[in-house]
Amino acid sequence: MSGQNHEHHVSSAGQLWAVAAGLFILTILTVVMAKFVAIPPPFDVIVALSIALVKAFLVAAFFMNLYWDTKFNAMLLLMAVAFFILMVSITLLDMLYRVDVVPSF
Repeated sequence: MSGQNHEHHVSSAGQLWAVAAGLFILTILTVVMAKFVAIPPPFDVIVALSIALVKAFLVAAFFMNLYWDTKFNAMLLLMAVAFFILMVSITLLDMLYRVDVVPSF
């Protein structure tokens, strides 16, 4: 094993409640953007995914304690997010330039 001394971080209740409030506000923002703001079709998905990625970062950083963990675990999370963005981008590019085989109903 390595000789590093890794101590565990204990988050305060106030910090966890603040992150939970931020997640609640971002959830309300997601609903408002979906129901009340008219965003053109390719960009509505991008806005929704951007808000979802911010919420996922908050959960991973503070509820999963990656903010205080080793940098290797944070790098793994960032690589997973980058891979996810790459796969969604490829899918969106395919959907934007696809010709309809069956006309719209």
